[in-house]
Amino acid sequence: MARLINGINGPFVGKVGSVIGYTVNGVAYMKGLYKKRTKKPKEGEVLNRKKFAAAQAWLHPVTDFVRVGFKGYNERFQGFTAAKSWLMKNCIQVIDGEIIIDPSLVKISSGNLPLPENIQCSLQEPNTFHISWTPVWKQGLLSDQAMVMAYDQKHSPYGVIYGSDRTVGEVLIPVHPSSKPYHVYLAFIAADRSRQSESVYLGEFWVL
Repeated sequence: MARLINGINGPFVGKVGSVIGYTVNGVAYMKGLYKKRTKKPKEGEVLNRKKFAAAQAWLHPVTDFVRVGFKGYNERFQGFTAAKSWLMKNCIQVIDGEIIIDPSLVKISSGNLPLPENIQCSLQEPNTFHISWTPVWKQGLLSDQAMVMAYDQKHSPYGVIYGSDRTVGEVLIPVHPSSKPYHVYLAFIAADRSRQSESVYLGEFWVL
């Protein structure tokens, strides 16, 4: 049984006959009922499934970051779905049948908020990332906050979603030693949460 939204002329959610109605980000869609597949998937389909699974696995631990960083990406999708779409289109290589994700190409944020100048990242003792930038005192940007993520693709990421203001010029991110390298990213979120910047990849670091 389907549920009508906004009356008889509005979209519906649920099953009606041989179709299913649903909405995503306020946009209504319809699709046919699922039919059990009997044919063996083609090579290209198998590869796409592997890419999808790899992207899902890479991004799942960083869901909280990309939900904010890809907020309002476009009218059709945002957040995790948008981040995964970007990753699959721009960050995946296939080498000898193996799916390789290039962390330097991954984004954790997308938007038009300006980035500060002279962004730098260094590893300090004890096991702490120091991310810095030239402080910004421009009206309207003063209270924008730094989003920083350090991710070793093994554990949950370290970092902050709403960190230091632009005027502070730095943020410290403590991490634990890892057998895999950390990949560090920086973006800025508007104080009113209306928009965000593109993320910047700050490099690969070993913390042993």
